[in-house]
Amino acid sequence: MADDTAVVWFRRDLRVHDNEALLEACDADAVLPVYAFDPREYGEREFGGRSSFRFEKTGAHRTRFRREAVADLRERLRERGSDLVVRHERPEVVVPAVAKAVDADVVHFQTLPTAEEAGVENAVRNRLRGLGVTPARHWTHTLYHLNDLPVEYTDISDTYTSFRETVENDAKVREPLPDPTLPGAPVDAVGAGSIPSNADLGVDDTDHDDRGAVGFEGGESAGLDRLDRYLFEEDRLREYKQTRNGLLGQGFSSKLSAWLNEGCLSPRRVRREVKRYERERVANDSTYWLLFELIWRDFFQFQFAKHGTDFFGRGGIRGRDDIHWREDDEQFERWAAGETGIPFVDAAMRELNATGYQSNRARQNAASFLANNLRLDWRRGAAYFETQLVDYDPASNYGNWAYIAGVGNDNRDRYFDILKQASKYDGAGEYVNHWLPELSEVPPGKVHEPWELTEAEQAEYGVQLGMDYPEPMIDLEESYRKLR
Repeated sequence: MADDTAVVWFRRDLRVHDNEALLEACDADAVLPVYAFDPREYGEREFGGRSSFRFEKTGAHRTRFRREAVADLRERLRERGSDLVVRHERPEVVVPAVAKAVDADVVHFQTLPTAEEAGVENAVRNRLRGLGVTPARHWTHTLYHLNDLPVEYTDISDTYTSFRETVENDAKVREPLPDPTLPGAPVDAVGAGSIPSNADLGVDDTDHDDRGAVGFEGGESAGLDRLDRYLFEEDRLREYKQTRNGLLGQGFSSKLSAWLNEGCLSPRRVRREVKRYERERVANDSTYWLLFELIWRDFFQFQFAKHGTDFFGRGGIRGRDDIHWREDDEQFERWAAGETGIPFVDAAMRELNATGYQSNRARQNAASFLANNLRLDWRRGAAYFETQLVDYDPASNYGNWAYIAGVGNDNRDRYFDILKQASKYDGAGEYVNHWLPELSEVPPGKVHEPWELTEAEQAEYGVQLGMDYPEPMIDLEESYRKLR
């Protein structure tokens, strides 16, 4: 028998397509969707306890993207005869109040594996049970469903290759769910509310930086458009494996991560479109590689379900206590501002600050410099990325940082030779010149090591070290000797 009234609490599943929570709710006679901008997601936050450091959890780029995503969801629901209640308050206050106001029988919502998100969910569930309302959880954000893993999630391999081979051989990806037919929404009982501005949320506004390759407009509509553009309109997927390490331009990679991480795109929808591309265009190692990357994303989601808060400890899931992590505010601030004097790192950080985005190659080098060359607490770097990234996901972000810092899913110590990486992936210096205009006149053979310029060359190229561009904050080769 169908429930009379259901509430759908949207979280990081801001879409109509392939959304089990929404679809299941639509068995009811009336469905009221709701979204809460949690004040704890914005403003200054403490990480790791009183002895650690403070940071802004959600910065301007992701706040803007999320607001756009919520606005797009509301519009898509209204087009289907429904609506979206929006509040700026803690979900454990908003969701039970809405459920009580409309006499709901059940509240459907997405469940997530990371600690803070699970804590909010538990608070909501407890209050709903106190009202006699049934909480209904749904796993909606991975390619492979949690219940379809060949082993219990607590027993999955901590090595990606082993995990990938296991799911590819012994599990199936479910087909995307159909779009629901939405019954009426009793929105008048509570009022729809307005979407708060960045200022309302205590976050600075941000303008689009024309140097960024993609504007990252939030929402399901923009996410579906990006997916279609990359695969079919521009036919980029056939060369993805060859171009994915690029640094400049919008087409070298799919750039779907922001829409995936806010739930504007379902990974199963992406897979379905990749399979259609393979049927209609070509199937090769590049088309497979995009699915390979989606499985990487799954890997960290299930790893966090397995290991929980151990991932956020300084020693990571390996419990390492043999690395001397340093605290140096001045060095950290230079890294964060893109003023290290190492052009490849600085270009990456200035791109991040200006746009909320970095390519995978840029992220790895920027993270390795902080964690390995400087040996500053890797969690502080991860927290800075958490603030800045438009495509932040806690499992992917902290999982990848831990991996690079040598405390995560690898039993080897990893570090990037930044000059070799710069030479290989930015040999002509185009990326550095794009984000460091003060070095734009320095020729490609010298731009990645400006500290080698003579005074005459500095005058010739219009850059004075220590004035126009900083001297390097460390000797790279000396730092590598300490790591070897």
